[in-house]
Amino acid sequence: MSKHYAEDVGQVITTSTSFIDDIINLARKSSIFYLLFGLACCGIELMQTGGPRADIDRFGSVPRATPRQSDLMIVAGTLTYKMAERCKLLYEQMAEPKYVISMGSCANCGGLFQLAYSVCKGVDKIVPVDIYVPGCPPRPEALTEGLLRVQDKIVRERWFAGRRDIGKAEPGLGIEYKVSA
Repeated sequence: MSKHYAEDVGQVITTSTSFIDDIINLARKSSIFYLLFGLACCGIELMQTGGPRADIDRFGSVPRATPRQSDLMIVAGTLTYKMAERCKLLYEQMAEPKYVISMGSCANCGGLFQLAYSVCKGVDKIVPVDIYVPGCPPRPEALTEGLLRVQDKIVRERWFAGRRDIGKAEPGLGIEYKVSA
């Protein structure tokens, strides 16, 4: 330990914060709970991915039937405007941090039904999408690859980076705008 105790403490805190981020992210990436949201023929491939042949349980992914226990929403299939309201509601009920995989051509851009008046032209018009899995319908291996991309995204996140800015003044105009009716 040197004479400059404050510098040593700063180095220790920086190293510990990075190590804590790594441990938290390792636990989060190994326990992804995904919401079952199969809408059409891609839903069958989603079920196949959870089966014994593709077996995404080995990556720590567990299907959940409730949004309050889910980290990941896999939208698989044709999303109609009627179902888009429910999709948005389920997304809002999920706890932070939350991720979305758009699975299949119909979920990505409307697919071959995109000219229909009732089909949403992509899930990204309703909820923010993290990973797109192409195909009609995509194979279970493609969805497994999408799940691995979500895990890579989780590992890169930092938890304690935002806490360093607590107490600092936020830049603003200094003017309070009030809207009166």
